[in-house]
Amino acid sequence: MLIDQIIASGHLLFRWRSFLLLGFAPAFLWAVMTGETIELQWGETVGAAVEGLAIAMVVVGEVIRILTVGFVPRGTSGRNTKKGQIAEVLNTSGLYSLVRNPLYLGNSLMYLGIALYTQQIWLVAVLALTLALYYERIIAAEEDFLRAKFGAPYAEWASRTPAFFPRLGGGRRPDLPFSLRSVIRREHASILGGFVALYLVELGLHALPASHDIMPIGWHVAMSVALLADVTVKVLKRHSSLLDVEGR
Repeated sequence: MLIDQIIASGHLLFRWRSFLLLGFAPAFLWAVMTGETIELQWGETVGAAVEGLAIAMVVVGEVIRILTVGFVPRGTSGRNTKKGQIAEVLNTSGLYSLVRNPLYLGNSLMYLGIALYTQQIWLVAVLALTLALYYERIIAAEEDFLRAKFGAPYAEWASRTPAFFPRLGGGRRPDLPFSLRSVIRREHASILGGFVALYLVELGLHALPASHDIMPIGWHVAMSVALLADVTVKVLKRHSSLLDVEGR
């Protein structure tokens, strides 16, 4: 059956879900070589507005991820790429009471924001279509797993909670308090990844033949700070328990 094929492909894609943008690297390279098309056609003001919107999408996407990861217990909402599906409990509070897949919603906003930053609408459209097909399969695989493990509680939650586009209102407070240490430990790679992607697009727009100006030094300073912060977090994770939170 078609649904079985979708679920099977979803289990395969699940293991590689953190590396989607890498497959689009050639498309991004082509996009930045073309230059800032919107700015060239409509002027600097419109170009700056588009870049501002793109950055806002990336930030909002990461905030959604932070507000998801910061409230959930250990064994859920993670990067379970090697072990496959993991779910010790069923998340139904916080953002999970508004949308069943808040992390994928956050990812999609980040990916599309990075694509929009190139000012190439065709790239945004192609990536949006890819994301729709990609997450459709991953979500089908995850929900097949959750349905089998949690049964009726999952079915009841799924019946009242949208899969991808959040409902407005009717949410439920998170069961656990927000943990900044948990967010730092679990989200540092995503935060760095979003910034690195924007940095590389900006670098390409200035360094490749289609560009004519110098990249602002602030970008390089911010990149250095971001890398230093990420290395610090990795050292703390490896050599201390400072970022450990019981049950997270």
